[in-house]
Amino acid sequence: MKRKALLCSALLILSVCAAAQSTKRPMTFMDVMEMRQSQTAVLSPDSTKVLLIVNAVEWKSGRAYSDIYLAPTSGEGMKQMTFTPDKNETAPRWAPDSKSFAFLSDRDSAAAANERERHNQIFLMQPDGGEAKRITSDKDGVERFDFSRDGKWIVFTAGKTGERQLFLYSTESGAISHLTRHDTGVLEWEWASDGKRILFTSPNQVDKLERARIEKKFDVRISNQPAAPKHLWTIEVATKAEKRLTDGDKFSVAQFVISSDGKKVAFRGASPDRYATGEEAEVFILDLVGGEPKRITDNRVGEGRMAFSPDSQWLAFMGPNEFTYMRDEQIYAVPVAGGSPRPLIENFGGDVNGFFWSKDGKAVFFVAGVGVNQQLFSVPASGGPAKQLTSVTGTVSPLRGEELSPDTPSDLLVFTVNSPSAPADLYVARLGDIESGSSGPDRWKRITNINPQTQRFELGQYETVKWKSSDGTAVEGILVKPVGYQDGKRYPLIVQIHGGPASAYMNNFSGNYGAYVHVYAANGYAVFQPNYRGSTNYGEKFKMEIAGDYFRQGYDDIITGVDYLIQRGIADPDKLGMMGWSAGGHWSNWTLTHTDRFKAISSGAGAANWVSMYAQTDQQPPREFYFKGKPYDNLDHYMDVSPIKYIKNAKTPTLIHVGEADQRVPMPQSLELHMALKKLGVPTELIVYPGMPHGLTNPRYQMIKMVSEFGWFEKWIKGKSTWLDWKPLLDTLKDDEAKAPEKP
Repeated sequence: MKRKALLCSALLILSVCAAAQSTKRPMTFMDVMEMRQSQTAVLSPDSTKVLLIVNAVEWKSGRAYSDIYLAPTSGEGMKQMTFTPDKNETAPRWAPDSKSFAFLSDRDSAAAANERERHNQIFLMQPDGGEAKRITSDKDGVERFDFSRDGKWIVFTAGKTGERQLFLYSTESGAISHLTRHDTGVLEWEWASDGKRILFTSPNQVDKLERARIEKKFDVRISNQPAAPKHLWTIEVATKAEKRLTDGDKFSVAQFVISSDGKKVAFRGASPDRYATGEEAEVFILDLVGGEPKRITDNRVGEGRMAFSPDSQWLAFMGPNEFTYMRDEQIYAVPVAGGSPRPLIENFGGDVNGFFWSKDGKAVFFVAGVGVNQQLFSVPASGGPAKQLTSVTGTVSPLRGEELSPDTPSDLLVFTVNSPSAPADLYVARLGDIESGSSGPDRWKRITNINPQTQRFELGQYETVKWKSSDGTAVEGILVKPVGYQDGKRYPLIVQIHGGPASAYMNNFSGNYGAYVHVYAANGYAVFQPNYRGSTNYGEKFKMEIAGDYFRQGYDDIITGVDYLIQRGIADPDKLGMMGWSAGGHWSNWTLTHTDRFKAISSGAGAANWVSMYAQTDQQPPREFYFKGKPYDNLDHYMDVSPIKYIKNAKTPTLIHVGEADQRVPMPQSLELHMALKKLGVPTELIVYPGMPHGLTNPRYQMIKMVSEFGWFEKWIKGKSTWLDWKPLLDTLKDDEAKAPEKP
């Protein structure tokens, strides 16, 4: 009884008291952690089945593991194909005849403390079930594999890092043979369209002394250590004859795609300079018959996804408008025979998030955010205005394996739909029907139900809210109302600031440790998610307006949004809290030093001093964009936008989170903020997450982040005596380790 009372007193933080359970119940922290996430989805060549990877947390080890599920496109219901609660199945690939599939798994790997030491092998399996058959046993594991177009071969890379080679597995005899014995190893690779050759990249040389000193544990790290350029090669599968395709020290091949007719390859040529930022990469096209690479772009911005048209006459790729840093992402097309790239989309105020060609090559489809939703669009291949094809409250995201690409003979489109009330699941529809308007959401076929438990949760109600900021500009955001919301009653308000800042809150189900709005809604809080100045989905001007004036207008957007909710009688002005991670942490730190209206703040991975941050971070170009150049040329401005300059104004109790191995916003930023608050007598706590990068990948740390953050608000907004009690957390985890997870 003592333990049950302790858990009940946590107000549903970690579990739900039996007396409070009903047909629907509030969502808890453990519910958030038990949300399954789908990664890859692969449509079978005959368009009848989809393989997908589903991740779930296994609490005994405190890690997330993945299994393979199969979903018929008929909508008959998904089924689990692999059952390895403490192992991973990844990278499923269909055989060309759709009668079998292969995948990578570490199921036969010995237990290892480091996930990287767990070695993958290739397994074959039938879609109707049965035991998977292992076909490789490489001591260093298999990195990647793929079927040949005729299904006679599986090619794969295996071996030590930096020494990997290509191997062939015969699906007829089961024999494995070396394909390459390349002196400098094999990096990225792809089958050519004719199925007779493989293109791959390899460095020009390997420093064997460097490799030896690392193996001997003289493993100090030299910053920006020079690396040999990577170049393209081709190998004939039948004869094993290799041929170099590119050479020199002017560029390093970073990514490549092959045309459908197998005559051309497009690649991103990155700068081999040891201090290159990545923005220097350019697009090239190479004739595989012979000749020199033809440079397509000449700018200092990063181009994105590339794809040849079905007839191989055009190359499309992504890049910012007018090739200007931080402008909205656009789709460009360039004739393969020669010419300059031209933008396809006219007068479109949004960022393209991915694209693919229609099968006849007459149109290009893409997804883009529109305010708090994401929709599917099309544009003629000749260029013109975009046509919006979907209109959902939520986000639509086509899935074709790991990228948007129509890789099957049919026009069946597999896509996810994510909404405020339902987490992401897979749907199918005919692309032609969507394009013609004859197939709306009510006619799309749902083929998965990855998180059926969410149907039993009482959820906060989403509302898209709009208000005018201090300069008269319309700003938008999302309000999540408490469970059991009553008009006229004021509620504590948690303001959640998104990262980026070139990002946006959208109408998606909140099922991760970053926001977890339904836990707040279950405990009587309203949650406000403003898309402040600098956010995407509202046009270039809105996104780029904070360049050179980073905090001022975005801060006004947030505060005027809070005032709007107070004026509506929803938010209690005496019970305000704020939280954010990355850019959300930056804005939280700025708020901390510019107002005392908030009773509690939780700041994750936020910057305090932009002068020191410039050298500490792994990304300098964004700082130069937002802060008018380098700090050495503009020191006063860098300090003027640094929260640490105004730290003596701070009065709000502040909880600080940081990953020990964060390279984007390194730990010294949090240490500097924490020390200042301590010395000034402002209530503060600092949580360091061991070994974590910019985002928390360890499930236990994700749980701690939520529990501590929520407890911080409970203490300073609602007056609770403590902000972090370890015993209920440990007890609940202990119970969950013994509990069998619910099957989707």
